[in-house]
Amino acid sequence: MHSLFRTIIICAGILTSSMAIAQTNWARVFSGALKVGQAMTITNEQLAEAVKDEVEEMDRRNKVCPANSKYALRLKRITKGMTDADGIKLNFKVYQTTEYNAFACPDGSVRIFSALMDILSDEELLGVIGHEIGHVALRHSKKAWRSALLRSAASDAVGSVSSTWADLSDSYLGNITSAALSAKHSRYHETQADDYGYNYLKKCGKNPWAMGLAFKKLKDLSKEKDSKYQKLLSAFSSHPDFDERIERMRGKAKKDGYRCD
Repeated sequence: MHSLFRTIIICAGILTSSMAIAQTNWARVFSGALKVGQAMTITNEQLAEAVKDEVEEMDRRNKVCPANSKYALRLKRITKGMTDADGIKLNFKVYQTTEYNAFACPDGSVRIFSALMDILSDEELLGVIGHEIGHVALRHSKKAWRSALLRSAASDAVGSVSSTWADLSDSYLGNITSAALSAKHSRYHETQADDYGYNYLKKCGKNPWAMGLAFKKLKDLSKEKDSKYQKLLSAFSSHPDFDERIERMRGKAKKDGYRCD
C-alpha cells in the first residue's frame, strides 16, 4: 500500500515492501466480472470493495494496537471529528511496528505505524493524515491501480490468454499488487492532495497549518544521517520540493489568519 504522501497498493500512504502483504484472492473479490481489457472501466465501488478485503487481511496479519492503548487513544483524540471525506467513511488503526510509515486506502482505511507516531507531534501527524486523506477523497489511487493492472497484463501477455478475472492466477494477481504498491503520484496529484488536506483539516475544525508543520519535520529528517529514515524519505523522490510545499501552506494559513510558527 504506499506513503506518507504516496499511494499504497491501491492506497495512499508509504507502506514499504518489508511490510507483510496479504495474498488476497482478487479473482474471488471481483468474481470473474472484469476482463483484463476492461481495466479502464473499474468503478470506485469495485476498487473500494477490493481494497476492503486487502486491508482486513493486513489487519489480521499485523499487530494492531488495542483500542485502549496509548497509541490508539492518541490517534482517536487527534482525529476526532474526522469521520468521512467526500462521502467515504474513514476508520483509523495503529500498527505496532518499528517502521516509519502510514497509509490510507480508497475504502477510507487509515493505518498509522506506532514508530512514526513516536517521532511526530500531534499536529505533524495530523498533517500527514490530512494529505493521505486528500489522495483518498480525490480518487488518485484509482488511476494507480488501473496503470498497474495494464502494465502487468502487458508484461505477462495474460490478456491474450485469459478473458476474465476468474481466469487469473494468484501469481499474476500478486504481480498487479506489487506494481500498484510501487506506483507514485504525479507532482500535480501531490499538490492537489496538499490543498485538499489543508481545506479538509480546516473544515474539521483542525489547524490546517499542520500540513506545513508535517513538511517541515520531513525536511528536518532529510538532513539526518541516520539510515533508519531513508526508507521513509525515499518515498518523496517524486514529490514537490519541501520548501515549496511549506511556503504554499504558509501562504494559505496566513491568509486564513492562522499562526505559522
